[in-house]
Amino acid sequence: MNPHDHRTQHSDQADLTHSGQGPEPQEERQYRYRFAGPEFDWVRQLADHLLEQPLDPRDQDLVTRQLGRFPRGMLAVGARCACGKPLAVITRPVLPGGIPFPTSCYLTSPEAVKAVSQLEGQGIMRDYANRLAEDPDLAQAYGHAHELYLAFRQELARLTGDGEEHIAGISAGGMPDRVKCLHALLAQGLVMGPGSNPIADMTLAAIEDQFDAAVCRCSLDYEDTETLANTTEFGLEVGQ
Repeated sequence: MNPHDHRTQHSDQADLTHSGQGPEPQEERQYRYRFAGPEFDWVRQLADHLLEQPLDPRDQDLVTRQLGRFPRGMLAVGARCACGKPLAVITRPVLPGGIPFPTSCYLTSPEAVKAVSQLEGQGIMRDYANRLAEDPDLAQAYGHAHELYLAFRQELARLTGDGEEHIAGISAGGMPDRVKCLHALLAQGLVMGPGSNPIADMTLAAIEDQFDAAVCRCSLDYEDTETLANTTEFGLEVGQ
């Protein structure tokens, strides 16, 4: 498995504001990156890429219908189905009202959510936790996924001007040493690509008959039938 094979479709859509424009310019914070080196550069560049363009209002509307609620703090679509519809979104480190929110990669696809919920109901998380305890290489890769998540969110905080002091060191899904939410872990895998999180890869393999990002099974559609524009594949290698 290539840990930097980022072939999931990513969006050119970016920051969500009431005006539909990009984030207002603000004074640059001085960041001392906790995770330095080329093994983390690519994930920061991914965050930069995802937030480059304004969010398409049709994506916002579709995600609202996927979730059944308005997606608070949504910054960008992080991963798309083969048909172009959102699978996972990027949320800001601090929600409106000043609420710290550590789940930067959020699963929205109803098909993926249902498949993962069924998998969790079968007790698979206990099996994954046991494998982490028994396999040092798997545990190391899972720990690195935790660090990638933190580096990604730190870049989101830098780009948005959000503080992340209250969630520093907290990633999602139980990382770095527990398995608590496969939805959050799968969202990271979809956003960052195969190899970024080993538990996400295992989850994808386990649900491939019900959900596959490369096979459209979407039950919801955009309100209009216009083909989504500006959808690109983002394939960034470490150090590039």
